[in-house]
Amino acid sequence: MISTSVRISAPPEVVFPYFTDPQLMLTWIGERVELDARPGGTFAVDFSGVAARGSYVAVEPPHRVVFTWGIPEDATMPPGSSTVEVVFVADGADTIVNLTHGDLPADREPSHLEGWERCMAELVVAVRH
Repeated sequence: MISTSVRISAPPEVVFPYFTDPQLMLTWIGERVELDARPGGTFAVDFSGVAARGSYVAVEPPHRVVFTWGIPEDATMPPGSSTVEVVFVADGADTIVNLTHGDLPADREPSHLEGWERCMAELVVAVRH
């Protein structure tokens, strides 16, 4: 399991939709996004030539979102084979965004940690604008 966190200068109600609204998600991750943010709904993001596919498991605005994740072209990590949980914690006027990605093959953890850290930095910038 990997985890990363960022502090964003906005309340959870503002930050949460960046994980459920396709237009907002496009501002920080992906070149194409298709989301149906409800349990069992589609989670599909294309970024850097990679397609991530899964489905939403939990959507609890503005505190928590959980979705599955996998890569269709990767037999060791098929769609839905790993789980991403994002928890939004109010801290004064800010939000602490805690992301964990579990059930990853051990050899994929370093690249996924690097990718999520890069994306979370982009999220901070996107929310600021």
